[in-house]
This record gives sequence, C-alpha cells and structure tokens, in this order.
Amino acid sequence: MTSQTELIPAPRSVAAAAGEVRLTAHSRLCAGTATEGVGRWLRTVLWQATGVPLREGRELDETDGDGIALRLDPELGPEEYRLVSDRNGVLIEGGSAAGVFWGAQTLRQLLGPDAHRRAPLDRDRTWAVPHLTIEDAPRFRWRGLMLDVARHFMPKEGVLRHLDLMAAHKLNVFHFHLTDDQGWRVEIKRYPRLTEVGSWRARTKSGHRASPLWDEKPHGGFYTQDDIREIVAYAAERHITVVPEIDVPGHSQAAIAAYPELGNTDVIAASVKGGTALSVWDNWGISANVLAPTDNTLRFYEGVFEELLGLFPSEFVHVGGDECLKDQWRQSPTAQARIKELGLADEDELQAWFIGHFDKWLTARGRRLIGWDEILEGGLAQGAAVSSWRGYGGGVAAARAGHDVVMCPEQYVYLDHRQAAGEDEPVPIGHVRTLEDVYRFEPVPPELTPGQAAHVLGTQANVWTEVMEDPARVDYQTYPRLSAFSEVAWSALPAPAERDFADFERRMTAHYRRLDALGVGYRPPTGPLPWQKRPGVLGRPLDGAPPNR
Repeated sequence: MTSQTELIPAPRSVAAAAGEVRLTAHSRLCAGTATEGVGRWLRTVLWQATGVPLREGRELDETDGDGIALRLDPELGPEEYRLVSDRNGVLIEGGSAAGVFWGAQTLRQLLGPDAHRRAPLDRDRTWAVPHLTIEDAPRFRWRGLMLDVARHFMPKEGVLRHLDLMAAHKLNVFHFHLTDDQGWRVEIKRYPRLTEVGSWRARTKSGHRASPLWDEKPHGGFYTQDDIREIVAYAAERHITVVPEIDVPGHSQAAIAAYPELGNTDVIAASVKGGTALSVWDNWGISANVLAPTDNTLRFYEGVFEELLGLFPSEFVHVGGDECLKDQWRQSPTAQARIKELGLADEDELQAWFIGHFDKWLTARGRRLIGWDEILEGGLAQGAAVSSWRGYGGGVAAARAGHDVVMCPEQYVYLDHRQAAGEDEPVPIGHVRTLEDVYRFEPVPPELTPGQAAHVLGTQANVWTEVMEDPARVDYQTYPRLSAFSEVAWSALPAPAERDFADFERRMTAHYRRLDALGVGYRPPTGPLPWQKRPGVLGRPLDGAPPNR
C-alpha cells in the first residue's frame, strides 16, 4: 500500500483518516451509464494487476464496505474529482467521466506500485486503500505530450503504450507529429504515394549534428487509417484528445519526394541531378525544400486535411508552420509572382497567407488551427492558436494579441535534450534539461495580465526523435522528466523558486516503482545506464485491448 503523500501529480488536498478499505473477491465495482467506460477500464487493470475479480454493480449499499463506486457530481468541474475512502467503501465522484477517470488513476496509485503491473506477483496478498478524502482538479485544460513519429517511426502498439503512460500521469492531449522531411506516417487514400514513397528513407544519420555517419539501412513505416481510428478510440477511452500535425509549408521534403509538383520545381531543377526528383531526406536539421505556394499545393493539402478530419475529431489541427526556410521562394519566379499577385510585402507574409488559407479552411469546417510560433511571422491568422517553443516570446506576443497559447519552450520541456552533462549520456542533443529544470518550469509568463494569461490553454512536453532510434530510447529520454512535467501541468504549484523539489524527489521514490511495474525504461536517478539493457520496454499497450473493439 502506498502512502497518500506519495502521489504524482500532487493532488490539491488530502485529508487522511485511520483505517482502510480492503478489496477482496467479494468487492463490487459499481458504475452508472455515464461512468461505465471508466468502470470497465478500472476493473480490467485491477484484475490484471491484482487478480481480484471485482464484481459488477450499479450502486453500493450499506452492506458494502469493501466496494468501489463511480459517480458524476454536476457541482464539480469537468475534470475535477473527489475520492473518499471510508467504512462505506471507496467513492470516486467527478464532474464528468474524465474527472472520474483521473480519480481512478489516483486510486490505482493508492493501491501501491504493483497495482500497475500486467500480472499479479502474489495472488494471496492484501490490497487496500487507506481511509482518506482527496479533492483534486487540474490547473490547465491542455496537458500535452508531443511524439514525433516522423523521424523514427513507432509501431501502433508503441503509441498505444504511450497513451497508457500519459493517462497514468493525468495528461490529456496527445500531439501526434505525423509528417516531416524524413517521413510521412499517415495513409491518405487519394494520395497513395505519400506512404508508398514518402514513408521510407534509404538510410538514417547517426547522431544529430555530429560527423556525417549513416547506418545505410532503410527506415520507415506508416499508420493505416484503421490504425489511426484505433489509436484515436484508445485515447478517447482514456480521456485523451489526439491532435494530428501535418507540417506545412516547411518540413515537407517527404511529401515533395512523393509528389514532386508540390515543390518549387523551377528552383529544384537547378540543384537536383536528373531533374526535379527528390528523395525522402536522410539528414537531420532543416531542409531547404519547402512547398510551392501554388493553387495546386493548396488543393492537394485540402484533400489531405479533408481525410484527416474524418479520422481525428479533435477541435485543433496542427499545421506546423515552423522552420520554413524561404530561400527557394526568394529564388522562385512562381513564388515571387504569387507575392506580387497578392500584394504581399515579402516571403514572411507569403507564409502567413499560406497558413491563413488553412485557418479559414479549418474554421469553415468547425475546427481550429494551431501552429508553432513561427506562424506569428508576417501576421497571425485570425483564429489561430500558437505552440510557443522558441522560449516564451511567441506565447507572450500571441496572448497579448488575444490568441490562445500552448506553452512548450525548448529550454524546459524538450525531452530530446540531454538529461545531464558528461560523455556517458547516450548520443545527446541540445543543452542539459534536468529533472529539476522541468519541475521548476512555469507555463504562465509573469508579464502577462490575468486577462492575457487566460489565453494560456496549458502546456506540453515535446519528444523529438532524431536521436531516438527505438522505443527503449524514447522511454529513457522521456522518463522520469515527464513525471515532473505532469505535476507542472496538473497541480497548483507555487512559484518555481518556492517549489519543494526535495519533496517531489521523495515522492518519486514510490513513483519509480510504479514506472518499474509499467515496464518503463527510465533514466535512473543515480545516473545513466545503457537504455538497451533496461527491462520491460516491450512496445505494447499497458492496459490491454480497448473495450468494445
């Protein structure tokens, strides 16, 4: 059994009492229609971990002192929950099914690290929840993780596994980075060459900006539309929204390799031997090959987004917009003619026109555009939201202009960056971002007024995979820093300088055991280990098959 003071992320309030609720073969799990899905999930994971087959029920009565009840309480906020464990059993109430689900995640932690296993270690052990009352609610509505599957493809089962890990940390937005120069990862039926050609590269560079060494092995893969439907449904059952990203107009070489007419052919022809054919990029960094600002390109991507909207029901669709090198546009007669035709001042305004087109297109279909903070350059589209990654500046400018913002500055929450100094860290990228650095991250810049701060939807940690060649390395880079990030995103923490990192580290002692039970190959707190030797990184979902499949 885990102490109520070892929870991560930290709840808003905990009031402890004497006693405990023991779960036995006679215990019932009672859920109504609105909480039935949460009950099914909780019954499944607890049976897997404990071997206790909780019986189904609708309502606990006074004879049930060892059961669990899941209910809605309209007085609570949408993701708020209350967990009461007393002589009557365990009651979890939420303002919505999502709130009840987050309460169920807390219950799982209260049962101890072994409650996160896929199979019981000891079927005869006692499982108990201490008597207490927990009142809890998230600070932010957007608590995100971005996973880049374009640089290194992750099979569907690995994605489902990361959704389980997100849910265990009360994160609720999965930003799915599906396209880049190095690979196109989602099936678009009207444009089959995007995956036939664009999903495979001939080789992969070793390291990030190191000496030019390649492995000379083809790398690729993509998700069918059925795969995407399964991922979205699996996420929804865990109250996670999947936000897809199709990166435009830069980071598009894989798409141009598949359909050369999308590129600036009048410029590419002079630089590519044999004409205008590019290959999927095998290097890291920023490719100079960007989309041509033509009507053909607009119609092509409208087709892409049309299929995407049928797969992803999310309010937001991410269009990238970052790191668009404009050298080809400066050299292209076609691009320069488009600038003159539209009466634009320069290439920055040309990109703003391109992004603005899709802002209007998505808005007309009831969706919202979000992009990296470069979309501020040349003027921000009217309804667009901003992912602020180059520090706080883009987010501050957007919020002051009345635009919604997701704060994800690279100096705090880019988890591809190394976790410690020294040569023993595996193939590092960027600067050192320690566990404490992440824990002291504050998503709301102090220079914003309360009204401006209301535009900060929340925050997000980003996992770019240039140097993450397999699921084990993704685990190593992501954890335990994502555990610290989850507390920043969920809990009402004091100012960064006043945060009790020592207490967080104390609570992480129990949380490392949970991560062990979940098979996470995290970076150990005492220093690095070869990530290939970490146990349990199987690339499979943790919580079993999604219900109703």
